[in-house]
Amino acid sequence: MKTKLPLLVVVAAFMGTSALAGTVSSPDGSLTVELSSAGGVPFYRVERNGKEVIAHSTLGFLFTDAQPMRRNFVIENETTTTHDDTWEQPWGERRFVRDHHNELAVTFREVREDSKRALTVRMRVFDDGVGFRYEFPETDAMPVANIAEELTEFVIADEGTAWWIPAGNWNRYEYLYNETPIEGVSTAHTPITMRLEDGTHLSIHEAALVDYSGMWLRRMDGRSFRASLAPSSRGAKVVREGAFSTPWRTIRISGDAAGLVESDIDLNLNEPNKLGDVSWFEPAKYIGIWWGMISGRWSWGSGENHGATTERAKEYIDFAAEHGFRGVLIEGWNVGWDGNWFDNGRLFSFTEAYPDFDFEEVTDYAASKGVHLIGHHETSGNIANYEEQLDDALDLYAANGVDVIKTGYVADAGGIVSCNADIADPCEGEVFEWHDGQRQVQHHLKVVQEAAEHQIAINPHEPVKATGLRRTYPNWVSREGARGQEYNAWNAFANGPEHDPTLVYTRMLSGPMDYTPGVLGLIGDKGVPIASTKAKQLGLYLAIYSPIQMAADFIESLAANPRELEFIKQVPADWAESQLIAGEIGDYAIFARKDRKSEDWYVGGVNDATPRDVSLPLDFLEDGKTYTATIYKDGEGATYETEARHDIAYETKRLRKGDTLDLWLAPGGGAAVRLIPN
Repeated sequence: MKTKLPLLVVVAAFMGTSALAGTVSSPDGSLTVELSSAGGVPFYRVERNGKEVIAHSTLGFLFTDAQPMRRNFVIENETTTTHDDTWEQPWGERRFVRDHHNELAVTFREVREDSKRALTVRMRVFDDGVGFRYEFPETDAMPVANIAEELTEFVIADEGTAWWIPAGNWNRYEYLYNETPIEGVSTAHTPITMRLEDGTHLSIHEAALVDYSGMWLRRMDGRSFRASLAPSSRGAKVVREGAFSTPWRTIRISGDAAGLVESDIDLNLNEPNKLGDVSWFEPAKYIGIWWGMISGRWSWGSGENHGATTERAKEYIDFAAEHGFRGVLIEGWNVGWDGNWFDNGRLFSFTEAYPDFDFEEVTDYAASKGVHLIGHHETSGNIANYEEQLDDALDLYAANGVDVIKTGYVADAGGIVSCNADIADPCEGEVFEWHDGQRQVQHHLKVVQEAAEHQIAINPHEPVKATGLRRTYPNWVSREGARGQEYNAWNAFANGPEHDPTLVYTRMLSGPMDYTPGVLGLIGDKGVPIASTKAKQLGLYLAIYSPIQMAADFIESLAANPRELEFIKQVPADWAESQLIAGEIGDYAIFARKDRKSEDWYVGGVNDATPRDVSLPLDFLEDGKTYTATIYKDGEGATYETEARHDIAYETKRLRKGDTLDLWLAPGGGAAVRLIPN
């Protein structure tokens, strides 16, 4: 190992000259990053407590029309800064977020006779990880960057286990997670989570994905990974003009799983709120005309089984008003669902309703009951058709009080129908793009920005992954981007009990997910049983965060479980504090979360297929107060594998800070607790 001087310089020889090598440490000194060049090749490496975590990893680019940027570089200059402030989220897992990091920016200059190109790498080091990005200056040497590929490496220094889903396959992000040795990964979506043999936990992802292709992670050899950008129809995976910055490449680093979950690196690496006052968005819970189509009882298309009728919409609005649900999601109200809609997104109109659904009558009725409709825009991946109608569709919703929209992009990966032109130009012919390619990244931001002008929030399904942009655009409130609860309706135990506690440490590191919990009947299509106990359906409200939380079941099933419904009505969708107080990747996850609008705390989470006794320390409670705990837990002998999945037990206790709450978690089980100060 090299001997390095504190924070600034060591000397490395290159072509008869010397190059400065920068180092930067986290505020607490636990992480140290070296950013330099060796033999003219830029690289970085990361240590935690003096032990290498990310080994020598090179940096660079390939272009479709220019020489690669990977060799013949010297360090031109470097700067260091430190930053420490706290900012407030309008909604989120916690109200206040601290941004405390040290920064090193190194400018590399190419020294070839035919090129003097420059590139800056900006590295920010937090106590719980690092983030770095490339910054291209505006220059005559490369007025347009046609990026074929990044050469960013992530060389994992030690052996360990990885939890990951495949990238570049047909089903977007909707896979069960693989648990393999790090050497067993192929090409993965991010976040990808790893636990090294010494117990160090890592998660590699990206932040601030704007006007760029999403990053996949491709294993090259052993534990060496390289960035692989989502493809584009244009050949070049990214096309950018003038000066620009790439998304941040992020590595969360912690001694335990909780450190990954509680990290705010991705949020801190995004720009502050650009929308100003967003108090018009209200975190809340909703019900919807949805599970009936998912479970096969109703249809999206017109006909005698049509789900979205005026009569049924009013029935759901009445239930929402009676039980305090702010929203009602209505899918299938608009023309386009008949025929082969999956393969033909040209069919959809986003303003024309089916004859048995009177849009204005329903929205007026909802308003009279104090309920807000949640709109739905399924595109079948045809963004050309959607963008052509977007202004009219947003105008219609805004004029009728619809202030949240669930968008959808149901299509096989690589099947996004776009225009043979830039985003601002008329469509000159259809081409196909990837769900996480640059064109679709541009599209999502266009929808979010235009929706914000109408004071409408967006919840995309079949989306591009979350990268912390909810900080910059707080109306981007949730998304899917993983294998959600609907899979439980289609095949017995399709997700499996370990899926939920794996999501907590993988997908959920990127941001909120519209997972659609609250299926209290535990039944899907044709009587398919769901791999969950009833208590786990409540625990999901604590484990899988979203500022819009659905009670996904039929309203008659919700009404048939009044005690569980009461908890769903009470549990907040917005938090002042959140802590993971117990859990391991893929095994179980128990959170403590404090309501933003009261002094109440909620504790709960989910378990895998292993029965488990947990002892939960209540150190987060306030000193000197006694709390009444209402506990929903798995009944004795409950299991997801039989009808005993319906068995749930209730208990009331008085607890204080310093006490321990002991719970038994059933196979496929969970728990939920409300703690009210006396």
